[in-house]
Amino acid sequence: MSFFDKIFGEKQQEKQSKSFWNLIESEKDLENAIKKSYDGKIAIFKHSTSCFISKTVLRNFEKEIDEADEKVATFYFLDLLAHRNLSNKIAEDFGIRHESPQLIVIQNGNEVNNASHQDISLSQITL
Repeated sequence: MSFFDKIFGEKQQEKQSKSFWNLIESEKDLENAIKKSYDGKIAIFKHSTSCFISKTVLRNFEKEIDEADEKVATFYFLDLLAHRNLSNKIAEDFGIRHESPQLIVIQNGNEVNNASHQDISLSQITL
């Protein structure tokens, strides 16, 4: 492990550190996530693996999820550096400006809320 990995963490471990994340790595994954939104809210966390702010927001958000009393949504993780095309598709399909980090809440196939940077919290899902 390099010096920078010790400070900032390894990218692979970061994505898979929490069992509640469903990874979006293809258009099919994104399509399946949108279908799942008809069963209940889904939340897509768009994360830049090279950004310290994004990493900090991700850790805080994961802590909130871990401490929550109930499951409020199905959670999806998108590494936007590895899958920028999917990030762009989400922005285009839902008519929202791309941000990073960004949380997009979808229900019944429609974006119902989104937040970026320090505004990302579990409360954005329950509004």
